Amino acid sequence: MKKVTIDPITRLEGHGKIEIFLDDAGRCQRAFFQIPELRGFEKFSVGRPAEEMPRITTMICGVCPTAHHMAATKTLDDLFKVDPPSAAKKIRELMYCAFQAEDHILHFFFLGGPDFVVGPQAPAAERNILGVIGKVGLEAGSRVIEMRKRLRNVLRIIGGKPVMPTCGLPGGVSKQISEEERETIIQAGEYAVDFCKFALEVFDQIVLQNKEYLDLVTGDIYKHRTYYMGLVDGENKVNFYDGLIRVVDPNGKEFAKFRVQDYLDHIAEHVEPWTYVRFSYLKKLGWRGFIDGDDTSIYRVAPLARLNAADGMATPLAQEAYQKMYETFGEKPVHNTLAYHWARLIEALYAAERVLELARDPELTSPDIVNLPTTTP
Repeated sequence: MKKVTIDPITRLEGHGKIEIFLDDAGRCQRAFFQIPELRGFEKFSVGRPAEEMPRITTMICGVCPTAHHMAATKTLDDLFKVDPPSAAKKIRELMYCAFQAEDHILHFFFLGGPDFVVGPQAPAAERNILGVIGKVGLEAGSRVIEMRKRLRNVLRIIGGKPVMPTCGLPGGVSKQISEEERETIIQAGEYAVDFCKFALEVFDQIVLQNKEYLDLVTGDIYKHRTYYMGLVDGENKVNFYDGLIRVVDPNGKEFAKFRVQDYLDHIAEHVEPWTYVRFSYLKKLGWRGFIDGDDTSIYRVAPLARLNAADGMATPLAQEAYQKMYETFGEKPVHNTLAYHWARLIEALYAAERVLELARDPELTSPDIVNLPTTTP
């Protein structure tokens, strides 16, 4: 038996490797995605003041620090039993949506997308951002950089710096938004909406209008029937900041819907000896191994999963793109893993639209940005 090792994985924040075992005929028998690095955040955070967690957890990842910061901040709200003012909630959601739009575009053009945009048959050395610029043009490449620059400035305005934000407090945020800053954010939102529309056009022209690519995305080679989980609002539409966690089964039927505080009642973790990463599964079903189909207990998350778990998008342009994707596949849920790239661009458009909606709300500049806790955890 032959072993193929890919170490390190270069399009991943953190450490990872892949080991593939082939039989004598060269067919894949087993494959392992391994995380060989012990992070230990759960351990070295024990005993520290809870108020430090929004700052500590941003260090988990240099690509998605805003996600960890927001999760820790909202946990403090729950811990201290304090509800932030309306303006603070809008500021938080705006920051998170700016992060999501910028992060999704980063992933598509720098990490996952080059394989599509440049082409899966292109030399590996060309499947990167420089190859993307060569394919879509220098002007388009400049727009990618400008869009990320503007949204990172939004993160700086609200969070204190473009990465590793420090604005989250129990019951609110630490900084009021000025009218001048709000105007800057509006302009960034307008630019982001236009760019995300352009990104979807690029995907349509290069991927969807290319039969080879379309067959790859819609075919069975990367198709896995699993459960899906995502955060939804009161109308079961995708929401990044608040709502209930919804789980649908491989046929799209609602399996569970619960508050984030009840997470451990629904989710458990499985451990394997060959990796430090833990495998989450649906607790009610129990661990059933690495299988897909109706008998699995594995669920997926992130862009495609959120769209599968929801009934639609809460902004008009993203809703149009959402409908087009499901019409193309002719089924819901969509189980094709490569469709994550398409879903990611749809979410980026939703996030950009939401940034603009929130930025245009005059309440964003309200001085009422924090409710101080009055109880002891």
